Amino acid sequence: MSSYSISKINYLVTNATKGGVLTAEYLRGLGFSYELLRRYEKSAWLDSLGYGAFKLHNDTVDWMGGLWALQVQAKKDIHVGGKTALELKGLAHYVKQRQTKVYLFAPPKETLPLWFKRHNWGLVLKFSPVKLFTSNIDQGFSQHQKGELSIRISSPERAALEMLYHVPHEQTFDEALLIMENLASLRPSLVQKLLEGCNSIKVKRLFLYGAEKHGYPWVKRLALTKVSLGSGKRVIVDGGILDKKYQITVPREVEQ
Repeated sequence: MSSYSISKINYLVTNATKGGVLTAEYLRGLGFSYELLRRYEKSAWLDSLGYGAFKLHNDTVDWMGGLWALQVQAKKDIHVGGKTALELKGLAHYVKQRQTKVYLFAPPKETLPLWFKRHNWGLVLKFSPVKLFTSNIDQGFSQHQKGELSIRISSPERAALEMLYHVPHEQTFDEALLIMENLASLRPSLVQKLLEGCNSIKVKRLFLYGAEKHGYPWVKRLALTKVSLGSGKRVIVDGGILDKKYQITVPREVEQ
């Protein structure tokens, strides 16, 4: 290997973010040709994670390192949301300690690259490219730090609404209501903006039902006349009982 090649890989090893995936597109932007990347792979400097992605040979990466690369290198509008964001915030502490499913959200036309979808991260990825909020809502995010990585995740306020989006198919009603026990400190001003911008009638009704069920004082600070709750009934739980205020079916044992 030439001194030029060694110099470039030394630069990469020294400056790369530890724990982060290196996309081929990003590396080519730094001047690493396809041929040079393959040479580094054969020389055990880089490991392939599938077509279009690598990691440093002695580095350990997980799904966060992959998502970090999507956010920072590929500039994709994908974030951690729903129950996973609440877990990372320590607000779902009673659930299983080891994550078995990761919830990612994105706008409708956003996609995951094949290398990210096909790589075995040791868990299930649930990717939801949905328009849960109006296009002018870009609020309710924070950063989660893990070592040298910083990834974009939903705030508890936004994550709670995203979690309810998956009820009842990906997320059970009972567990969602239990997780909402930990949301006493939500910011009413942010909740208000997110509720006004939320496109799902089901999500808004479930959220307000759960918040009132737990008696959170911040509910009284919401201007619910500005929140559209639609009309008609919504069947959330088959065989459940109808909550007359929010016109949703809930488990019978919840109302007992």
